[in-house]
Amino acid sequence: MWFLRPDCLTAFEEREIRDSIPRYIDVVEGRKLPLFKLSKIIRLEPTDDLWKAHEEGLRILREILEKDETPKRGEEGISLLDVKAYLSLELAGKCRFCEWRCGVNRIEGESGACRVKETRVSSAFIHMGEEPPVSPSGTIFFSGCNFKCIYCQNWDISQFPESGRVVSPEKLAALMDDLRRRGVRNINLVGGEPTPNIHTIMLSLRYASEDFPVIWNSNMYMSEEGMKLLLGIVDLWLPDFKYWEDECARTLSGIPRYSEVVRRNLSMAYEFPPGEIIVRHLVLPNHVECCTKPILTWVARNIPRALVNIMDQYRPEYRAHQVPRMNRRVSSDEMREAFELADSLKLRWRSVSR
Repeated sequence: MWFLRPDCLTAFEEREIRDSIPRYIDVVEGRKLPLFKLSKIIRLEPTDDLWKAHEEGLRILREILEKDETPKRGEEGISLLDVKAYLSLELAGKCRFCEWRCGVNRIEGESGACRVKETRVSSAFIHMGEEPPVSPSGTIFFSGCNFKCIYCQNWDISQFPESGRVVSPEKLAALMDDLRRRGVRNINLVGGEPTPNIHTIMLSLRYASEDFPVIWNSNMYMSEEGMKLLLGIVDLWLPDFKYWEDECARTLSGIPRYSEVVRRNLSMAYEFPPGEIIVRHLVLPNHVECCTKPILTWVARNIPRALVNIMDQYRPEYRAHQVPRMNRRVSSDEMREAFELADSLKLRWRSVSR
């Protein structure tokens, strides 16, 4: 037995939430098909050029979503979801799921920057602590990550890709279906980081039978090819936007070209329908001027319909105590500055920030 928080019970009645993520709400409540089910229905002509077929499939899907139609299931050809699955295996063979572009053969168990050799799930459960429109969430935590954040609160998962249990696509689909049958609103793919497991996820959705919205809960460092595969699969994006200055990303997470990549991927997610996003920004001590303020300003100018969770949950976990400027909680003054700027920018933040 489990109980919803009051703010989760009333979340879909909040105008700010309804206006920002209407299609996600419709999928949760069974009025519309999730995107992965639409991608199963769309049929494409067989071709040797799978990326060309994929582009055609996305064009068809975009048209369906813009017209708000439900297509008839085709009898011939290959489904858009199948094309995505085949392409994900191609990307895994010379891994370029993320912008590290390691080029290792993940199918043969080679590992790159993320050190993930095989898809492992650390835990899968009903999560009651996510944003109000997300909870109760069917969270699936993947082991391993392509970042090395010194303050990671899930470091025991993210920095140990060999932890957890190996899952096949069929097993992963069974986990998803079971969580949905137990009453979750969504399947929330998180970690660690889900990106190194795109191929297993794509294959698993071919076996999934339940209707559930897919949430991509990610550091958003996917390659452009990885992003294209996720378009038409992800119903609600739940990305972190950690840093504005690349030097901050290099120092605190060991990541190059962070801001450029994340801004590109957020724009791609926003521009492909339905473009529904809840941006998470964790306010860091001593990083309001260099990161928080320019991030919130960029969101307001470039993805204005997005909901924004301005988070005060930072604490000096893992190795953060080794960095003097990170060895404290964020102050009330820093949070007030962030909230006041969000109000002045007219961001949609109050309904999802706690």
